[in-house]
Amino acid sequence: MPDSPSEPRGPLDGPRRAYDLAVIGAGPAGTAGAVAAARLGLSVALLDAADRPGGQYFRDPAPELAALRGRRATLPGRSAFAALCARLAASRVDHLAAHHVWSVTREGADAWSVHAVTGPDGDGGAPVRVRARAVLLATGSQERQLPFPGWTLPGVVGAGGAQAMLKSGLVLPGKRVVVAGSGPLLLAVASSLAAAGARVPAVVEASGYLGYARHPRALAVNPHKALEAAVHGGALLRHRVPVRTRSAVTRVHGADRVEAVTVTRLDHDWRPVPGTGRRIACDALAVGHGLEPRVELATGLGCATRRTPDGAHALVVDGLQRTTVPGLWAAGEAAGVGGWQLARVEGEVAGVAVALRLSGRAGAVPGEHLRALRRRRDRLRSFADAMAAAHAPGEGWTDWLTDDTDVCRCEEVTAGHVRAAVAELGAHDARTVKLLTRAGMGWCQGRVCGTAVTCLAAAAHGGGTARGTVPPPAPARRPLAVPVPLGVLAALDGPEPHDSATPEAAAPGAAGAPGPSPLGAADGPDPSAADQPDPDPPGVVDRPDPSGAVPPGGRRIPAPRAPSGD
Repeated sequence: MPDSPSEPRGPLDGPRRAYDLAVIGAGPAGTAGAVAAARLGLSVALLDAADRPGGQYFRDPAPELAALRGRRATLPGRSAFAALCARLAASRVDHLAAHHVWSVTREGADAWSVHAVTGPDGDGGAPVRVRARAVLLATGSQERQLPFPGWTLPGVVGAGGAQAMLKSGLVLPGKRVVVAGSGPLLLAVASSLAAAGARVPAVVEASGYLGYARHPRALAVNPHKALEAAVHGGALLRHRVPVRTRSAVTRVHGADRVEAVTVTRLDHDWRPVPGTGRRIACDALAVGHGLEPRVELATGLGCATRRTPDGAHALVVDGLQRTTVPGLWAAGEAAGVGGWQLARVEGEVAGVAVALRLSGRAGAVPGEHLRALRRRRDRLRSFADAMAAAHAPGEGWTDWLTDDTDVCRCEEVTAGHVRAAVAELGAHDARTVKLLTRAGMGWCQGRVCGTAVTCLAAAAHGGGTARGTVPPPAPARRPLAVPVPLGVLAALDGPEPHDSATPEAAAPGAAGAPGPSPLGAADGPDPSAADQPDPDPPGVVDRPDPSGAVPPGGRRIPAPRAPSGD
């Protein structure tokens, strides 16, 4: 199988050798990590499924569409990220766009192979392999969707999906759009839609914002977060958009598409309060209940995960962004959702840490600089944890669901089927429910419905959900992270006439490779006391389930795109 066809720049021309670092994901975390590592002398490949860096937050329309935009939408931090992209363009990083990474395999102690397919949708050509001595995972996140009656009607879109439509296609999901769910993304989506000309009858927040008051220190050390909230709040006031807290969309009405929604008050545990339903006319609903880290590539390699305050699973990393698997680093929302600023700082920490580990150039980065990065990261992470706790789904949300509500849309499994599997067939967990009902065995492989099925099964069994006594299971280990044609898999066993990249080609002492590392073993300590790893983050650590569902042969199983990449 050939290596990536993208041509490297400068002295890398000629026979291809392995890179020092492969970065997966060109959002703020991946871009910052690639730039930091390249600045310290490493050869870096930056792989991303999109055509341009930015992830979901800094997504831009195609150039031909951008010319149609009368006034460029302003995003906090856009100028800072533009400066980072300028440094990327001026660096020696090989940016491999439209590369969909489907697997990462270990070839040796300091040798990894990153497998990808090319093209806008991953079907553009021959399989690609990029070899590297270390890998940085900056794979971003995806929206968490909690079902409710009518959520499969046309006109219901994810909140992040509505924002992506506006950013990349300059289109609105409708003329009257209710924005609902939970989390700070709702305010940003609503203000963007209103500024673009949509009528937003209401922002419906299931939690509230008083929960932040329980974390005064996190607020005190992150004053810019209050400023961001004030900016979005001011935009909503200007457009006369009401915000309804402790409420949720519990039903969508319409025949062929959305015509109205019912908004119901919730109690502290997200249970609907009887008699409080109110119907709001609209032609679209943008809904999302927070974000979940995308960790498929990492858990497939055995990386441990931890439960975040909102019940999701993020990768366990130490103070230098190292995962529990030597040679793998993680940054951004794969290590816990916290916004683009946290992602950028974590990416830079990881890039510096990889450079220290591989090249031994500890003197190139003053210890105080790395300590400052880590202090800023810890401040931002404290706010991220407070945000996750404030918007954690309550265990009573399953009371929204009637028995005929689809929970798994791919396989058309209803809430009644899941409840029956628990009550009548003796299912005790989500995996047994899956085997009995096929919930999570469709095209998305449980990426959309997995959380809902787990919570519904726990509720039917008499347990809790995100904040209750029955936590969601650790993410399953999956052999494929994105859809892969069978021809790509068949090519793995074929001859490799163009594959001149070998781990030895980038070994210490090879032409163009870094010098010997003073660290010795692959997972040895870093060279300065300032760079010593922190203990594992607090909280329960979960090992991935060794038996993930394998996609059935002969079917391409698309993975939903994440709304916020790193």
